[in-house]
Amino acid sequence: MIETSVPEQPGERPQHEQVDEIVRRGPSGALALASIATAIVAALWFAFYFLVFLPRGVIH
Repeated sequence: MIETSVPEQPGERPQHEQVDEIVRRGPSGALALASIATAIVAALWFAFYFLVFLPRGVIH
C-alpha cells in the first residue's frame, strides 16, 4: 500500500484508523443494494408469470 502524508487536524484520528473503522462495519450498503435489486427482478418475474404466461393457458 502506498502511504501518503496528509496533514492532520489536531484531535483528528489518523486516516488509516478511519479506514479500518469503515471496513469493520462491513458491506451493509452493498448487501442492501443487492437485496433490493434481487427483489425487483423476482417481482418482475412473478408479474410476467401471473399476468402474461398463465392467462395464455395450457399448450396442447
